[in-house]
Amino acid sequence: MKIKKKDKVRIIYGKDKGREGKVEKIYRKTNRVLILGMNIYKKHIKKSEKMPQGGTVELPRPLDVSKVMLICPKCAKSIRVSYLVEKKKKFRFCKKCKSKI
Repeated sequence: MKIKKKDKVRIIYGKDKGREGKVEKIYRKTNRVLILGMNIYKKHIKKSEKMPQGGTVELPRPLDVSKVMLICPKCAKSIRVSYLVEKKKKFRFCKKCKSKI
């Protein structure tokens, strides 16, 4: 997966298209990322000891990685990521401005 935790990403598909946020959590098995404040869904909760009133709660759900693009910190554009190997170290780099990420 070319996107890591705390990367700034832009959503390119869905109801939040065009919005930007930081990756909070990565789910490698399902190939999804959780972006705080994006892809919000409402969940109805029954009355319980935790929530004596019950009601609706807004929760963020994870998005598929194919629906987000990384934003380059240098050129501030949404980019495709490529890898570069230098001295036995692997780096991600921007395909537009050719800078290391």
